[in-house]
Amino acid sequence: MADPQTLAQNSPSLLARLMAGIVEHCPDTTTGPIADEPTPDEPGHPEYHRRQRANFALNRWRTAAPHRYREATATHPDVLAWATRATTDNRDAGFLVLTGTIGSGKTHQAYGALRHIAETGPRRFEMIATTAPDMYGRLRPGGSTHGTEHELKRLCRVPLLLLDDLGTEKLSEWTEEATYRLINERYNQCLPLIVTTNFPVRAALDDTGRPTGPDLASRLGDRLVSRLAQTATLVHLDGPDLRRQLRNAA
Repeated sequence: MADPQTLAQNSPSLLARLMAGIVEHCPDTTTGPIADEPTPDEPGHPEYHRRQRANFALNRWRTAAPHRYREATATHPDVLAWATRATTDNRDAGFLVLTGTIGSGKTHQAYGALRHIAETGPRRFEMIATTAPDMYGRLRPGGSTHGTEHELKRLCRVPLLLLDDLGTEKLSEWTEEATYRLINERYNQCLPLIVTTNFPVRAALDDTGRPTGPDLASRLGDRLVSRLAQTATLVHLDGPDLRRQLRNAA
C-alpha cells in the first residue's frame, strides 16, 4: 500500500490529504476498514426486517383473534413443535387437531400457535379463524354477500386456517359435503389447518369392538376423518374445566 504522504502528493484529493494529516499528527494510528454494516436496529439488517414483519403479522393476528384470546400463548410442546414447522415451511406442517373436553384449553392453544407463527416474522402471514357453526352459516346460500363458492375458495386457499369447535354443528349431508370439500382441498394443497373439537378423532372400542362414545368419524364420516388422521398432529388436552375455574376464582 502506498505511503499516505506520497498518495497526497500524487493525488491531492480531500481523502488523501486527510489521511496524510492523520499520519502526521497520529503516527501510531493504523488505518483500516470502516465498519459500515447496519446494526439489528437499522434498515438493511436481516433482524431489523424480521422485526418489522413480526409487528405486521402480530397486528393481523390481533385483528383476527377474539378479545378473550388476545393473550393466548401456546405452551404444549407438540403445539409449539407444529407451529415451528409451519413457520419453517407451512406446506410441511400438516394439520393440527386439538381434542379434549370442554374448557380444557384447546382454543387457547390454537390461537397461541398462530401467535407463535406471527412472532417469528414470516414473509407472508394471512389467517382466518372461525368456529364451525359460523363457517357453515357463511357457506349457506345467502349467508355471505360473496356467495358460497367464493367463501369456500377463500377458506381453502388462506395460508393459515383455524376451525374451532368442529363437530358441534347440526349434522346433514350438506355440512358433511362442505366440510369434506374444505379439508380435502387443504389436504391436497398441503396447507396447514388447525382444528379443535370436543370429540376424539376415533373413539376407543369396548370388548365387543363397538365405539365407547361419539367421535368425529361417526359425526363427519370416515372419508374426512381419514384425511385428518393421515396428516395431522393429534394433541389431546385433558384436565379440569379452565373456564369454570376462572368463574370460581372471580
